[in-house]
Amino acid sequence: MLIKSFLDYLRYERNYSEKTVLAYGEDIKQLQEFAQEEYGKFDPLEVEGELIREWIVSLMDRGYTSTSVNRKLSSLRSFYKYLLRQGEVTVDPLRKITGPKNKKPLPVFLKENEMDKLLDDTDFGEGFKGCRDRLIIEMFYATGMRLSELIGLDDKDVDFSASLVKVTGKRNKQRLIPFDEELGRSMREYVNVRNEAVPVRSDAFFVRKNGKRLYRSIVACLVKRNLSKVVTVKKRSPHVLRHTFATAMLNNGADLGSIKELLGHE
Repeated sequence: MLIKSFLDYLRYERNYSEKTVLAYGEDIKQLQEFAQEEYGKFDPLEVEGELIREWIVSLMDRGYTSTSVNRKLSSLRSFYKYLLRQGEVTVDPLRKITGPKNKKPLPVFLKENEMDKLLDDTDFGEGFKGCRDRLIIEMFYATGMRLSELIGLDDKDVDFSASLVKVTGKRNKQRLIPFDEELGRSMREYVNVRNEAVPVRSDAFFVRKNGKRLYRSIVACLVKRNLSKVVTVKKRSPHVLRHTFATAMLNNGADLGSIKELLGHE
């Protein structure tokens, strides 16, 4: 009766779709069947955290993913919040229950020889556009900056004398990233080519042929197009180059604290 009233509440008061309501019902039913198999009975008002934990273990043993188990726990949390509001229970049995952590996929990155091939052997095209596109790839790899940070760069943010570039990251936090002589030469070359090809332009460091700032889709497309020439990995985004930067730093002896600061991570 309690389960039915909860599902009716979802259906008629919360206006959940019938598919969602049925999914909630199935999740609670699964716990009910487990309790009846293990203990011979199921009373929603007497459920304790220990039963929930045993149920989680049984689900994982049966091959359920962390995502699926956490979704089922979410259904139960909603059920017991409803019972608390109705005054049917005084304590939520899930209050101290933590679901299994979702496994994070390993970051995709390019090997050093793949980056060498990309920067040294790839034809980016002639003139302003080819020079710009190659530098964008090189800057992602050499600085680890985010896509939003790269397109947000202005000329004033690049200090050639100090070999520093100032980027504005998440929540408008600014940080300084050093660059080496090789990247400095590439940046100076780009600036010379850009100033000649696009005499009238915005304050942006990276611009389009019309002088206006680049936008995300242009950069994402050029990165994907050029990465496709040297790698077959499914993910070919600017973020892959950010991971490649971090991996290269680690492989060359940098400590995690320094890498974290350069990436702008909390």
